[in-house]
Amino acid sequence: MTVTEEEAVQEATEEATQEVKESTGSADANREKYRLISGEEILENGEARPSTLAFLGMYVLGALVFGVHMLFHNGISTADDAPIWLKLTAALIELTGGETLPIGFVLVMCFVTWANRMLNISTSGKWVTVSLLAITFLPIVITVDNLISTIAGWFGAADGAYEIPFLPDTYNYFLSGLAFVLVFWAFTYKYQRSFSYAVTTNAIIFQHAFLLSRSHRRILFDRISEVMVERTPMGTLLGYATVTIMTDSGVGLVEESVGVSAGAAGLPGSSPSGDDTAADKVRKGLFRSMFAFLTYQRTTRRVDHDPRHCFYKIRKWEDVKLMLNEMHRKHSQSNMLEDIKTALNAGEESEA
Repeated sequence: MTVTEEEAVQEATEEATQEVKESTGSADANREKYRLISGEEILENGEARPSTLAFLGMYVLGALVFGVHMLFHNGISTADDAPIWLKLTAALIELTGGETLPIGFVLVMCFVTWANRMLNISTSGKWVTVSLLAITFLPIVITVDNLISTIAGWFGAADGAYEIPFLPDTYNYFLSGLAFVLVFWAFTYKYQRSFSYAVTTNAIIFQHAFLLSRSHRRILFDRISEVMVERTPMGTLLGYATVTIMTDSGVGLVEESVGVSAGAAGLPGSSPSGDDTAADKVRKGLFRSMFAFLTYQRTTRRVDHDPRHCFYKIRKWEDVKLMLNEMHRKHSQSNMLEDIKTALNAGEESEA
């Protein structure tokens, strides 16, 4: 063997050794990350994360908040023949959009925060609501800070002694909106990367770690009662779907009440009295029945697409669904009984 051949063999050996080390290190990292038990391994293609565009709504929400800032920063220029509602909107923005105390901006952001929370969609999480509330009430905090500093100055305090150091004197729409959208998008990216899912030889694992929040759930294959796949129109276009695991214990489902629980007994003039005529009793009875029908409350169960408890908007959803069905069949009691029956029949045939 020539010197060149020996160097080539040595180089190939070193590369193979390096690949083995990297593979071992990755396996150890996954074992620690997903808290795998002894002998448990992640199946091939069994690890998944939400798609990059899974939380597109959050990026749109950040752009919307920036748009509100730019609206109050630039205002609305109206022509003489503009509609009256446009002129009225422009006048309200000009009157309530002062940088010292932007009342109109605060009211608009309060509505955006409330609407986002009440819609109960992917952007309605707690940290998103806290972020919206922070940018909503920041102008008020700046105003109160300036007011305290001014009052303290009347009593001889040094200029700026009671001001919060990092707060500006006025609320700048453009700079505040730009800072918010950049920070919010950065946290959104971190949030979407905080979810990770794994299908192992023993169970399904849902892992979530964001800021100080941590969650870890294991679902055994024999506990699965149904595997559901949902593809929204946007998911069909972008190539992702949500795979939800439902169990007999109710994992994957959530209960919600529809309607208002109320009765007509407390309404004025609805309760029967001894002085009522037959016609009054019939009228009140019909009124109570109609009111009870209109305010009837029922509890429904729907599929819960919580990113912490399902394969939320993943791209390789077909592989994951096939893998879950195969592992469920392998670990189900019916399959185990069939294996025992096959083994007993084989034992009887060998004895015969």
